[in-house]
Amino acid sequence: MADTTAPSAWSPLRRPLFRGLWIADVTSNIGTWMHDSAAAWLMTLLAPSPLMVSLVQVATTLPLFLLALPAGALADVLDRRRILLIAQVWLFLVAGLLGVLTIAGVVQPWMLLLITLAIGAGSAIDLPSWQAIIPETVSREELPAAVGLGAVAINIARALGPAIAGVIIVVGGPGPAFLINAVSVVGVFYVLWRWKREPVRASLPAERLVSAMQAGVRYVRYAPALRTVAVRAATFVGFASALWALLPLVVRVTLGRGPVSYGVLVGSLGLGGLIGASVLPAWRKRWSTDAITAIATAAFALGCLSLAWVTNFAVLVAVMVIAGAGWLTILSSLILAAQRGAAAWVRGRALSIATLILFGSLALGALLWGVIANQAGTQWALTAAGGALLLGLTVIPRFRLAAADAGNLEHSQNWPDPVVAESLDAEAGPVLVTVEYIVEPERRAAFVDAMRSQLRPIRRRDGAVFWELFVDSADPRRCVECWLVESWAEHLRQHDRTTKSDREVEDRIRALVVGRERTTHYIALSPPPFPTTDSKQ
Repeated sequence: MADTTAPSAWSPLRRPLFRGLWIADVTSNIGTWMHDSAAAWLMTLLAPSPLMVSLVQVATTLPLFLLALPAGALADVLDRRRILLIAQVWLFLVAGLLGVLTIAGVVQPWMLLLITLAIGAGSAIDLPSWQAIIPETVSREELPAAVGLGAVAINIARALGPAIAGVIIVVGGPGPAFLINAVSVVGVFYVLWRWKREPVRASLPAERLVSAMQAGVRYVRYAPALRTVAVRAATFVGFASALWALLPLVVRVTLGRGPVSYGVLVGSLGLGGLIGASVLPAWRKRWSTDAITAIATAAFALGCLSLAWVTNFAVLVAVMVIAGAGWLTILSSLILAAQRGAAAWVRGRALSIATLILFGSLALGALLWGVIANQAGTQWALTAAGGALLLGLTVIPRFRLAAADAGNLEHSQNWPDPVVAESLDAEAGPVLVTVEYIVEPERRAAFVDAMRSQLRPIRRRDGAVFWELFVDSADPRRCVECWLVESWAEHLRQHDRTTKSDREVEDRIRALVVGRERTTHYIALSPPPFPTTDSKQ
């Protein structure tokens, strides 16, 4: 169903903190797109083969695939502001190094790929924390507009950055573009440095990194809205990556044009994104997210097919504007669905997994289409990608992004504090939790269905490593729910992870039982230490 209550597209900019971060983000993104365009063009000069040019795209996005999950766990466990500050320093140093090496004339293809990987690593650490702080800077009602403005920032940069880079490359080569990218992160650092973020005070020890990563994967696995985002991102981006990977080669080889023309085409994609961002809030009031993204996918498929077969530059510019609007619409819709489908405690990890799938598909897709283009030519690779995008529309009826709006993930203290007879160490465990229900025989089928289809995913999503439902052989009215968590601290975290949607599920189940359920907690007993023996005896 369409959203009829969305604030205006620009309303979050009334908030000073969001406005400062957004302006700094626009500046940084312009530098990033200048850098990406200069790097792709530099590779066409150093090693002009389809595979080598597509490897620049792979090097840019592969770290976002490999590091997304640990970066998301860090965003949920550590202070997000500090992570972002460190990331800006790293990006400044490595982008500056590439600029110096290029101006000195000593850069080689392997150096370009290696430093591009390092820049991608910094972006991978940066991105989950950046996405996770957005809900802290705006209201829940303004979140769709804030996500849209984030996409606007990228598309302003995409419209301006490549065009500026094209001029700079003609005048002074790619090196100055890399140095400008290094300087562009200073604004982000400054705004973050001035932000006095309220520290999050936790009563429990911080999650360990590996455990936090496992919790993030488990959450996405058992959250239907996030599974939908994963499928939709993979099916679109994997095929759409062909356009981004092969565009510089089409400009240089097929069209026989230079860096300015390349910058104009990439800028046209960015301009289309700006147009898409300006009309997207109005579209959301009239149509469903899934209808909008279906049209946007077809628009991007048109871009791939046109790049394969159209040689008229003016027509290509117009089509790239349409494709850019499609790209912006789909990516902003995927990010918004991931934001809305994740609870606050796991938002960084959920967004990082969405990022992992998105950029992993972009990296692997770019490599795949580079190989296909090497064998069959860029024309047929782009044709195959456009056709696959159209076939991918068939997954929409089964995987609807609108599912992310169905649940209320605001925190709700659903459970009372557990009763303990003695002090328990936070790492004590594993912990077995049992809940006893009395269910009349005529209601048992409905009870079992609700427990398995609705409550079990919630328990597993929030930390249970095992879950099962049993019935007492001596008393068929007595049913016992059991689940296992790793430690006492993890079970206490389960108490803090319950949401208003969870309460609704629990209330529906309580309507099927007699009286109140009875909850018991069992802590695994540690084995006693082995007795010491005197070796002289």
